[in-house]
Amino acid sequence: MDEQIRKLLKRFEKVEELLGQADVLADQKQYRELAQEHSYLSEIKEQWQQYEHLKRQLEENQQLLKTEKDPEFLEIVRQEIPALEAEIVATHHRLESLLIPPDPRDSRNTILEIRAGTGGDEAAIFVGDCVRMYKQYADKKGWKYELLSCAESEMGGFKEYVMVLSGHNVYRLMQYEAGTHRVQRVPKTEAQGRVHTSAVTVAVLLEPDEQEKVVLDERELKIDTYRASGAGGQHVNVTDSAIRITHLPTGTVVTCQEERSQHKNKEKAMRLLSAKLAEEKRLKAEREMATLRSTQVGTGDRSERIRTYNFPQNRVTDHRIDLTLYKLNFVMDGDLDEITESLVSYFHKEKLASLSEGSN
Repeated sequence: MDEQIRKLLKRFEKVEELLGQADVLADQKQYRELAQEHSYLSEIKEQWQQYEHLKRQLEENQQLLKTEKDPEFLEIVRQEIPALEAEIVATHHRLESLLIPPDPRDSRNTILEIRAGTGGDEAAIFVGDCVRMYKQYADKKGWKYELLSCAESEMGGFKEYVMVLSGHNVYRLMQYEAGTHRVQRVPKTEAQGRVHTSAVTVAVLLEPDEQEKVVLDERELKIDTYRASGAGGQHVNVTDSAIRITHLPTGTVVTCQEERSQHKNKEKAMRLLSAKLAEEKRLKAEREMATLRSTQVGTGDRSERIRTYNFPQNRVTDHRIDLTLYKLNFVMDGDLDEITESLVSYFHKEKLASLSEGSN
């Protein structure tokens, strides 16, 4: 890894030099591409400097343990070492993730669709918890989020929640959240204190760009309007502003009732429908072109149980990469980097291995 980073740091110096040249400034396309590369390389440089600094600090502390005589100061040094070691590991993870080549889709708008699965009211409550977790993660990353559609649950939380996330590397880090998320905890309604198991499903969709947009023929759409309502059937709008769109050729259904304007609800529903149809088209093309193994790598099949959140043990486990962390409280507050970056690294290696096998 060290050699690879040194090459990239040399490239960083070259890109900085190029960005200052008049002919590059005059060529908007070249300037934009170099500016994006500069941003990526700057991130690598910053993390590498942090990694080197932490390693030096650790070495200094270990040396102090051999030479320092003051017992109080020695105790401070001893206490710092585990925290430094943990931060070195985390920074190394971030570097590994950054070294994976950028993908043109990395920062594309990403639609997150979270639905209650088995577990009834408790599953709906956990959908609400997941919405909060992802929003807090988005805040930490500087991403924006926009509600597309939701259906509240009477006992709290949501039967489903659909939002758009936008920002730097949003798809890169969120694409592997797709699948079944299982929760084990004692529900608030449980009088005996027994642990229940519930599940929610997450779908991750790229919002289509101009090249991928699915042209929707109004003759193939069944559009229904109805009165928007909140949890418990309470009317939140006295007009028929909610929209349900059915794509007749595929049977795909989307709804939206968040806006008071029927026009705005229809616009959001059409965005979601376009994304769903584009995703199905992409997956169909992958199935036709790729081998069975490569289509299974990183497809994010939502029927697959990918993660367990065990509240009594404060444990979260991602089953795909055998990663277990005993800090579920921090994860639910949006501290997801260790999970998302490890997944990016793992699936990149899987894809490289699949390509290597395919070429042999």
